[in-house]
Amino acid sequence: MIEMELNKIIIDEKRHDQIIVLKEKNGERRLPIVIGLLEASSIKMKLSGVEPPRPLTHDLLKNTIENLNAKVERIVIDKLMDNTFHAKLILKLDGVTKVIDARPSDSIALAVRTKSPIFVEEEVLNQVSSPKEE
Repeated sequence: MIEMELNKIIIDEKRHDQIIVLKEKNGERRLPIVIGLLEASSIKMKLSGVEPPRPLTHDLLKNTIENLNAKVERIVIDKLMDNTFHAKLILKLDGVTKVIDARPSDSIALAVRTKSPIFVEEEVLNQVSSPKEE
């Protein structure tokens, strides 16, 4: 698995598809992922320090996990099937690891809130990564 970090978010309110770009933490490969406007906005708001008056869905999920005394250990983008990325939330609860199927967009929105590491399986990264931008 390769550790990645959020490199940029491209939001175009006229289109339905937004793009987040992950960058290899100790390398140059990049992984663009198309996500929805709501998920992109949620990530952007958190990174910008905007605090909504009531919890958004990803804040609710974070609060729920924390109130159950669990911790987001990491997220993993582990598969690309039919041009759709798949991810897993890796949670730790009472010393037990729990693996939960999730969309990459929701997983990244949660990782941003919990400061959890983001990983991508090498096979997935090799299929779709792009080199450093010029």
